[in-house]
Amino acid sequence: MSEGGRPDEQRGDGGHMSEGPPPPAYRIEDLAHLSGATVRTIRAYQDRGLLPRPERRGRANLYSDAHLVRLRQIADLLDRGYTLASIKELLEAWDAGRGLGGVLGLVAEVDGPWTDEEAARISRAELDRRFGGKPDDAAVAEAVELGVLEPVPDDEDTFVVPSPQELSVAVELHAAGVPLSAISSHLRELRAQVEHIAARFLEFTTEHVFARYLDGEHRPTDAEAAEAASLVRRLRPLAQHTVDAELARAMRLLAVRHLRQQLGTDEAADLRNRTRTVLIPEEKIRAVESLVGPPQAAAFITLAAEREVRARTLDRLASNHSSSADLGETP
Repeated sequence: MSEGGRPDEQRGDGGHMSEGPPPPAYRIEDLAHLSGATVRTIRAYQDRGLLPRPERRGRANLYSDAHLVRLRQIADLLDRGYTLASIKELLEAWDAGRGLGGVLGLVAEVDGPWTDEEAARISRAELDRRFGGKPDDAAVAEAVELGVLEPVPDDEDTFVVPSPQELSVAVELHAAGVPLSAISSHLRELRAQVEHIAARFLEFTTEHVFARYLDGEHRPTDAEAAEAASLVRRLRPLAQHTVDAELARAMRLLAVRHLRQQLGTDEAADLRNRTRTVLIPEEKIRAVESLVGPPQAAAFITLAAEREVRARTLDRLASNHSSSADLGETP
């Protein structure tokens, strides 16, 4: 056996070396080391039919590069969120010649970043400085729980910041006087609402765009999966653009309304300043309703009142004119 667990090269007739190097072969321990899987996991995959059986040579079970490739495919699909049952179906499709390229391309497109923002790193000292210089272990722990900060393995003083913009918003809010606990609570509430919006957008696009690719009755071909991946690339920014536009509209509308309410100049206050409640006997209301119908009663009373006011104004003007004329007569 040569180094690395590979068997010695096979010789042809007469003790001469056969043409070309033989394919590599690995014992299960070597395959586990190269793939990152455990021996127990490899055997479990074999039992589930995810991994072909090894070649038997004498007393040794030997694995090839094909087994190594398969293990890496399984690990990649697990990282993408596939179950072992789904992975088995995908691999069977691959083995049947239907291909995985298009499907994996679609998975990669969906699983890829949905923003151009790049993650950054921040030290604990810098984090404390940006939030006023006073360490707050509870706030940091909550930020880690929310995913705003991600610990760096083997470095307790450094964090990964998936969204530097989100962290900057928290810094500005805190500088404006908002407690960190209130910021975290607001983020939890906001996240739930945004996830609802995202779910509705996915339902909408699935129903009207992707249903023909993901009908559940057949796995998409490579061409269909490639077309769906292209649509994901085109539609991906639409969700953010729509939310940005609607958020801007809503913020302007509600901010103006809120300011008017705070200043006492909202529409309701203006309306109260221009109107007054007047009590009208019920029999009069019924008489009006019988005359013009209940839906028109209020309008009728208003117009009748306006007409009476105008009539009396005209009478007053005419009376004033008559009085002025009388005073102007010569005796």
